[in-house]
Amino acid sequence: MNKYLVKSAIFKASFPNHKAMLEYGLPEFAFIGRSNVGKSSLINMLCGKKEMAHTSSKPGKTKQIVCFEIDKNWMLVDLPGYGYAKTSKEERANLSGLVSGYLLNRPNLYCVFVLIDVRIPPQAIDLDFMEWCSNNQIPFVILFTKADKLKSQVVFENIQKYNEKLSEEWVELPSQIVTSAVDGIGKEDVIRFIKESQATI
Repeated sequence: MNKYLVKSAIFKASFPNHKAMLEYGLPEFAFIGRSNVGKSSLINMLCGKKEMAHTSSKPGKTKQIVCFEIDKNWMLVDLPGYGYAKTSKEERANLSGLVSGYLLNRPNLYCVFVLIDVRIPPQAIDLDFMEWCSNNQIPFVILFTKADKLKSQVVFENIQKYNEKLSEEWVELPSQIVTSAVDGIGKEDVIRFIKESQATI
């Protein structure tokens, strides 16, 4: 059996904030991105379960910190998305506090996967979030999503443009993986990264 495929994915619990979270004693890998970036679909693809993370035609459905135990070896943490225009200012502030509280205070957090829709140009909200992670020494990896929606050459060109924008501020570019929840692109690469990062820490 392929060692870079998930064999077991179990929902553990949802929490309103990091203070309410249980200590699972396993390394945690968090997933976050703008609303409608395809986060739930990608999580389901990685874990091989269609309805593990609830997908919806309406973005902004994740309101809590959702934890899944993967292969009894690591925790997948589904964080609320950001940037949903129809969310009130108060709710956006609450969700931002929830996310930053988790990222700044969770000792078992190994890495954050920042999901970026490969079809759209760089957005300030994503760039600002990645800069915030860097300033707070939070390791992260960019996952470009929805690669199946474009021809491979266009995907390559869009990533090149994205990296040009990043290079305006970044001396060394963040690690990146191209993914597609529809075609399974990047599935093994993400799991390989998780397993290898555990081995080096």
